[in-house]
Amino acid sequence: MNYTAHPTAVIDEGCEIGDGTKIWHFSHIMPGCKIGKGCNIGQNVVVSPGVVLGDNVKVQNNVSIYTGVTCDDDVFLGPSCVFTNVVNPRSAIVRKNQYAATHVGKGATIGANATIVCGHNIGAYAFIGAGAVVTKDVPAYALLVGNPARQTGWMSEYGHKLKFGAEGRAICPESNEVYLLKDGRVVRE
Repeated sequence: MNYTAHPTAVIDEGCEIGDGTKIWHFSHIMPGCKIGKGCNIGQNVVVSPGVVLGDNVKVQNNVSIYTGVTCDDDVFLGPSCVFTNVVNPRSAIVRKNQYAATHVGKGATIGANATIVCGHNIGAYAFIGAGAVVTKDVPAYALLVGNPARQTGWMSEYGHKLKFGAEGRAICPESNEVYLLKDGRVVRE
């Protein structure tokens, strides 16, 4: 065992946990999930069967990650954010065969108390603001806020809002990396 887990955490048999990962108080890691290297799983987190978390994923306290969710490397999941996995849940109707997949791209951030409705992809380095309710696919580098979430701009890989000039270029104020906006998409130069 090359990861650490608080004694109150429940780690079911049949899950994979990468080297250097830390699992904190009262979290439940369920069978069949895969957690990468160097992850941090905060307290009171649920990681359901079949969930895949890449390397260096940071999961803050009180997060629910349900079956059907995959996260690439370097994803940040803010406190109390939640994913769904059924579009039309009903207590009396079993819909386990109708789980809809949600993919979170490399380096994306999901803010505190955000809700990600299942069946949507969140692009690399996208930034979902606190309390947002995501009901559609999110492009790479997009900044979304509100309920329902709407795009209000673009973010750099360092988490700064980008300001594009008339020529469609923006420079991250921290990294000095250049970004290009063309045909409604952002790419790094």
